[in-house]
Amino acid sequence: LNLQMTPAAPQTSRSGEEERETWGKKIDFLLSVIGFAVDLANVWRFPYLCYKNGGGAFLVPYLFFMLIAGMPLFYMELALGQYNREGAAGVWKICPIFKGVGFTVILISLYVGFYYNVIISWALFYLFSSFTWELPWVHCNNTWNSPNCSDWADNNTVSDIYTATPAQEYFERGVLHIQDSNGIDDLGRPRWQLTACLAVVIVLLYFCLWKGVKTSGKVVWITATMPYLVLTVLLLRGVTLPGAIDGIKAYLSVDFLRLCDAKVWIEAATQICFSLGVGFGVLIAFSSYNKFSNNCYRDAIITSSINSLTSFFSGFVVFSFLGYMSHKHNVALDKVARDGAGLVFVIYPEAIATLPGSSVWAVIFFIMLLTLGIDSAMGGMESVITGLIDEFKFLHKHRELFTLFIVVSTFLISLFCVTSGGMYVFTLLDHFAAGTSILFGVLIEAIGIAWFYGVDRFSDDIKEMIGHRPGRYWRLCWKFVSPCFLLVSFGCKSKYCSHPCLRMTYHMNNYFVGTNFFFFYPCQVTGFPLHFH
Repeated sequence: LNLQMTPAAPQTSRSGEEERETWGKKIDFLLSVIGFAVDLANVWRFPYLCYKNGGGAFLVPYLFFMLIAGMPLFYMELALGQYNREGAAGVWKICPIFKGVGFTVILISLYVGFYYNVIISWALFYLFSSFTWELPWVHCNNTWNSPNCSDWADNNTVSDIYTATPAQEYFERGVLHIQDSNGIDDLGRPRWQLTACLAVVIVLLYFCLWKGVKTSGKVVWITATMPYLVLTVLLLRGVTLPGAIDGIKAYLSVDFLRLCDAKVWIEAATQICFSLGVGFGVLIAFSSYNKFSNNCYRDAIITSSINSLTSFFSGFVVFSFLGYMSHKHNVALDKVARDGAGLVFVIYPEAIATLPGSSVWAVIFFIMLLTLGIDSAMGGMESVITGLIDEFKFLHKHRELFTLFIVVSTFLISLFCVTSGGMYVFTLLDHFAAGTSILFGVLIEAIGIAWFYGVDRFSDDIKEMIGHRPGRYWRLCWKFVSPCFLLVSFGCKSKYCSHPCLRMTYHMNNYFVGTNFFFFYPCQVTGFPLHFH
């Protein structure tokens, strides 16, 4: 492949007005969309969901919802942005009453940036810590360790409620320093180590975005392809470890009886909604830089399929190492299988630490996390920048300054998440910034296109771009199936764990595996009164 990038040139719109630049090459756009959709959740969320919900049987509801909602909504957003050639707010010139939806998704993307960049800064912190002969999370002799720290051998004789592994304490006490905070009302000052890592991440994001698709289209050649290379290397290493095959068998084991549980279908539906990245305005922003005649239908099929295949492939990598951990410590796989930050910042580093040349493997793994996170963060920021610049035209001449303003503002807000009590703020943002709000936003977006703008008119727009109308299947999904799917998903998501304090406590436990401190003191730690709504 020719890596030489051609300059992106302005085109002329159907009305004769000068338009924005376009992608230098078609592959730049595809890699940008893939890089955004394939993020950390593909590694730390899908494999665990698959294992927990019937193994291979989980693929039945997952693929079902992929076909009736995931792909149609993905296709809809790509076509919407490409035809109107504006960001998430500007595209609603076709139906101005829904313009608020555009600003909503821009705001949600901005909220997500406040905490998503913090995850990348954690990965960067771990990367710097990996450049040592002995990884800092292999023993309990560090200054941050508590008397409850013990290795896996000791955990066989002591209740897990009262003990923590060195890797767990390194994350909780060595990196986050949660022991220095008494709750959300006691955040403390930003820790300089995490602040420095966050600043590096923000600088990287700025220089990836300041020139628009001219620069971001070049960066994704590395950030979107590197995870596949690293995942392949880790898989080749993982399958050679003792117990790896048992872990993979557990990942693929089929239990069709689990399909009788409604919760399995709800989790599959939720995973589809969030894994493809619809509703953040990113797909609209990226496709708005396409040429008008680009085949967005083919792009939607390719990129959404690659995203799902990546999730499935990453499960082999994850469970080969989890099977190894289970074998090495002679414990059940359930004891080491986790999702969320607990997997990539506790369980996986602990597994890597037991390998020969552990520092090298740690560097490789955290480089993968960085590249997974950076291009997704770039997509979220691009949604905000493109959406606002297209809405307020005077900003076009000052894109560099406006981009600087956005990333610096994001950095300042993110400082709350790198304090000793920052995990409380992080958990609040993680759960409330892009949970039910995204589902509701996509639902209103689908209703606006299908019922107010009209499926027939939308199909005519697509025909004008690619030469043929969407098939009846896609039109039925847009008008009936996908909105009903989103409505049910929104209802189930809203009903789940209704008390805000308990929801936050539940998610804190997803991050802090093993030590159930937050489980015993739910509202005292979070600082929320029981009557808070």
